[in-house]
Amino acid sequence: MAWDTLVIYLNITLNLIILERGDATEKDTRVPGATAPGGIIIGGIFPIHEDVDKENHSFAPQLQPCIRFQERGLVRALAMINAIEVMNKSPLLADVNITLGYRILDSCSDVSTALKATADFTQQTDCYTRSNTCGQPVMAVLGASSSDTSISIARQLTLKMIPQISYSSTAVILSDKSRFPAFMRTIPNDEHQTAAMVSLLNTYGWNWVGVVTTDGNYGQSALDHFVSQASGKGICVAFKSILPQSVTSQDVCSAIVQTARTICKNPKVQVIVSFAKPTHMMYLYQELKNQTLRAGQNMETMRRIWVASDSWSSSSTVKGNITLEDIGHVVGFTFKSGDMSSFREYLTRLEETGHDNMRNNTFMQEFYMQLNASKYFGETELVSKAVNRLREHTHAGTIFSIEMAVSAIAQALVSICRSRDCRTPGKVQPWEVLKALWMQEFKLRKKSYKFDSRGDINLGYDVTMWRSDGGNIHVHNVVAEYHPHNNKFTHTNQSSNQQIQNLKHIISKCSNSCLPGQFKKTAEGQHTCCYECINCTANYYSNNTDMDQCLSCDTNKEWSPDGSSSCVPKALLYFSWQDGFAVVLLTFSALGILQALLVSALFLHQRDTPVVKAAGGPLSQVILFSLVISDISAMLFVGRPNSFQCKARQVLFGISFTLCVSCILVKTLQILLAFQVEPELQEVLRKLYKPYVIVGICVAVQAATCICWLVLKSPFNHVIIHPTTLLEDCHEGSYLAFGVMLGYIAVLALVCFICAFKGRKLPQQYNEAKFITFSMLLYLISWLLFVPVHVTTSGVYLPAVEMVVILISNYGILTCHFFPKCYIILFKKEHNTKSAFRKNLYEYSSKTTDSVSVSVVTNCRDKTSCTSLRRGSIKHCLRRSSSI
Repeated sequence: MAWDTLVIYLNITLNLIILERGDATEKDTRVPGATAPGGIIIGGIFPIHEDVDKENHSFAPQLQPCIRFQERGLVRALAMINAIEVMNKSPLLADVNITLGYRILDSCSDVSTALKATADFTQQTDCYTRSNTCGQPVMAVLGASSSDTSISIARQLTLKMIPQISYSSTAVILSDKSRFPAFMRTIPNDEHQTAAMVSLLNTYGWNWVGVVTTDGNYGQSALDHFVSQASGKGICVAFKSILPQSVTSQDVCSAIVQTARTICKNPKVQVIVSFAKPTHMMYLYQELKNQTLRAGQNMETMRRIWVASDSWSSSSTVKGNITLEDIGHVVGFTFKSGDMSSFREYLTRLEETGHDNMRNNTFMQEFYMQLNASKYFGETELVSKAVNRLREHTHAGTIFSIEMAVSAIAQALVSICRSRDCRTPGKVQPWEVLKALWMQEFKLRKKSYKFDSRGDINLGYDVTMWRSDGGNIHVHNVVAEYHPHNNKFTHTNQSSNQQIQNLKHIISKCSNSCLPGQFKKTAEGQHTCCYECINCTANYYSNNTDMDQCLSCDTNKEWSPDGSSSCVPKALLYFSWQDGFAVVLLTFSALGILQALLVSALFLHQRDTPVVKAAGGPLSQVILFSLVISDISAMLFVGRPNSFQCKARQVLFGISFTLCVSCILVKTLQILLAFQVEPELQEVLRKLYKPYVIVGICVAVQAATCICWLVLKSPFNHVIIHPTTLLEDCHEGSYLAFGVMLGYIAVLALVCFICAFKGRKLPQQYNEAKFITFSMLLYLISWLLFVPVHVTTSGVYLPAVEMVVILISNYGILTCHFFPKCYIILFKKEHNTKSAFRKNLYEYSSKTTDSVSVSVVTNCRDKTSCTSLRRGSIKHCLRRSSSI
């Protein structure tokens, strides 16, 4: 056993020495790899090593030795080998009588090395076309791993139109078929991965994040797409750290140190998105720990949420000697995984067969040698340890992508070989395989797949969340799936949902969220995510957190105070029926109506008595009727106004009160004609005195005024908008017409007042002039006060002002004109007789005669005329008394 191991070690050492010296032949200088014969050869380029030794400064063209062996690169190569072996055993290839071989080379994670490997593939094709005795041409190439390497070799393979299928290169530029027509991949491009990351950040409200990426096409492309998509969702990038692409570069250490300092200086950045290489992340975590300990801080300050890209989300080596408790949370995006049973069986067979599998696989030889370098193992123990190490670096998503690529190539070849004999060299060309890959679907484990128009297979992503189990970290813990077609996440189960929901309490924001009622104000030159919260001003509101600006209320209907999260409907105000003051006024209106009706009934009952006749007889009923209508019009000032109500209340009051005052005017003129006019003039005025004509003319004038008012510019209901309320009121339409209507009544009332004032000394039973004088004076004063109050008053109680004045006017007439009469009728019946009236009249006449006699003796020289004047007045008074 020990002898076999020694042979392997010497063989590998000899090969490396030959490569370094560059003394080998062209055939011997080829990159070490893994090969297997077959009817059709598939090439593979995998990063078996992590870098190349660039310290050799020789100008001679030679291969640089690869360093830093990667077990995960070897696992990918073995996955391709297993997939080809599985296809060779399938009836699909047996039906067309072909087998697949492979030639797998190492890119060493270096573009130049990968290009030399690609040149080896294309040289085989050139040799064959020139009919030289070279190896079999490569019909398709599987790889490379990184996008930078894939971009470089894709340009070279495109020259021969050799199809290239990558299992992990995600740069968006590779989807450009005008530049890379022969490139395809079994995974989505980074455009979808960055969209998934942005969607995750947006879901949890993390809008202040840092980005760490590796330099190169992949890192820059992922960074650009992430920043573009994040800004569209209002997510700000606090810092960007770009690490050198080579993990052995002299600048890596300083870049890692600076990145760690940047992270420590930004404690508000609790979420960091990383597109870096696994080794870079391992160095970064170690540096973060060192800086935290040097600063004397608790390790909790180092914790962050790390959103990992597919480049390192499944790499358990990232943690180094740091625990997950120190790192924080790692949420990773990995490619969709499939059934791993086939590859597990392959590793089991590899463990059982031991060294028999490595004769044509220098990668396995080197792997065994490295494992045995530090400690000598027996053969069985060495193989077992090697396979266990390989199992640790098995990533289900990558294995599935490699199996898909091999299946696609195999089934494309089958579709070609069904119509020709592919065993004959030269019958199949690489471009034909490329065409078949584009045109046809392929199946893997009974599921169909097809490359889209950009050469991608977009199945979405598995979302993983690293989980610690004691000292072990489980990196394949799938908690959700991301679906690119609708940009949504679905949780795999309840426990995984709970795991990822636990991240909600973590806040990664530059500024605290602005509450509803506030808006974000960003200072000039600052990130949009760094702001201060300002309260919304009056009549503006914000109903959500972190709003960029406040929304405006509809000031016609709504309002809001400062710092409001919603608009408040403006209260609709009007002189309501439920208002206490309105209830009082309505009560007085109702009492006025009731009293007028009772007085009317009493006067009708006592219509033949002297008091009722002295009060005007039928005219008193008209006055009482007009007072009832006037009280009803007062009621129309209460309640929510409408168009009819606004028009009716003023017109009804104007005409009814005009009727009332005109009747009082007739009564006043009647009294003056009876007692105060000279006999000659009395005879002329008596002929012109027509009570109902006068009343009709007075009312007609007012009616004409109201009709013109209604026709030309009638009153209407309208809403007066106040800052916090809506006042619904009646607009008088034309204030000129309103003034004319009231002025006309005032003129009639003034005439009544003057005439009544002249007759204030009439007999007591006839002395309505005093009451008319008082009632008209009350009316004029109340309406004179109404004008300035109405002009200067606004609000709910403006209608109440006019209502009060109307009621005062009505009650003034009712109490002054009718209540004294009712008192006599009800309580002084002895005064309600003709004899009482005659007696009072004679007493008044004798007083008047005496005063006239004195006046005649003193002033009259024509005794005859004075005597006739005295006798005529007394005669008229007696005649009027007889009629009562």
